[in-house]
Amino acid sequence: MAVQIIPASSADLQTVQHIVTETVSAVYPHYYPTGAVAFFLAHHSAEHIAADLAAGRVRLCLTEDGSPAGTVTVCGNEICRLFVLPEYQGKGLGRMLLDYAENEIAAHSDEIVLSASFAAKSIYLKRGYRETEFHTLRAGQDFLCYDVMTRKL
Repeated sequence: MAVQIIPASSADLQTVQHIVTETVSAVYPHYYPTGAVAFFLAHHSAEHIAADLAAGRVRLCLTEDGSPAGTVTVCGNEICRLFVLPEYQGKGLGRMLLDYAENEIAAHSDEIVLSASFAAKSIYLKRGYRETEFHTLRAGQDFLCYDVMTRKL
């Protein structure tokens, strides 16, 4: 699939939020309890996305017809928000976004850091990332567990 990865602007707030909300709502309930899913949705709020957009940290993945299919956020040497809409998953777009973010980070750092959801952890392990921390957060009456992972370049 031919795609283009471009910098997102503040005008793309609703698009990025749609990608994140749709992906979390469709995928995460298979891995996390309700409270954890709600935590993810609040964590990736419009305010947080808007701040990253204003700082120039967000990229959009567009299909050949210009449809938004995914997004990635890079904050220094950290990949903070990588999501691909469910209908585009399994087509290599996540790999392309990850390649893009890794290359962007490699220009100024020798290590990449990310917080891995259960849904994506196996992908990161296959790419050479290793767990460095494990976190458990209270999410209402539920718990949210995730790994911080790193990869040396």
